[in-house]
Amino acid sequence: MPVVAVVAVVLMLATPRGRTNGIAFTAAWTVTLPALSTAVVLLGPGADAHANGQTAPWVSWVKLAAGVLFVLMGAKQWKSRPHEGQQAELPGWMKAIDTFTPGKAAGLATALSALNPKNLVLAVGGALSIAGSSASASGKTVAVVLFALIASLCALLPLGVYLTGGEKSARVLEAWKGWMAAHNAAVMTVLLVVLGAKFIGDALTGLNE
Repeated sequence: MPVVAVVAVVLMLATPRGRTNGIAFTAAWTVTLPALSTAVVLLGPGADAHANGQTAPWVSWVKLAAGVLFVLMGAKQWKSRPHEGQQAELPGWMKAIDTFTPGKAAGLATALSALNPKNLVLAVGGALSIAGSSASASGKTVAVVLFALIASLCALLPLGVYLTGGEKSARVLEAWKGWMAAHNAAVMTVLLVVLGAKFIGDALTGLNE
């Protein structure tokens, strides 16, 4: 669950255009992720990835490269974490979020989900796992929908709290924002390392078949 998206949508919901900007951001996020995942699945490995009932070697090498990249990104994330006594700095664009229009909010969501290197690698990595599986076309379709839905929770949950939580929503969202900003490095490090270990394990298993 991309932490920066949670912080971004929470900040948007606290602005004068919170409702419209929050809806625009969430809508763009939930549309971009399925589109990106579907493109990877359609263009990615297909039937040739499972010749003779076994995973093709090139699929395992791709997973191995992705796994190593995840681990390296996790190490970099941990190294750049704020040390004790330091306050986590938010990206510069967040300071101008009060002036965003719904169009800019949607554009930001698209950029974060499809162009941000960290989120892009996570999204493509998940989609590649689906594309390289032996599941049927319908099975892959269900997997893409579930993958996109889970990845979109980072935007859907804050918006849902804002729209249904009444006066308490502001306090809840502020607490979420503070926790996410403070623990962003740890959360992303664990996520990247766990995914990296899984991809590397799957790759080594495939290469030893």
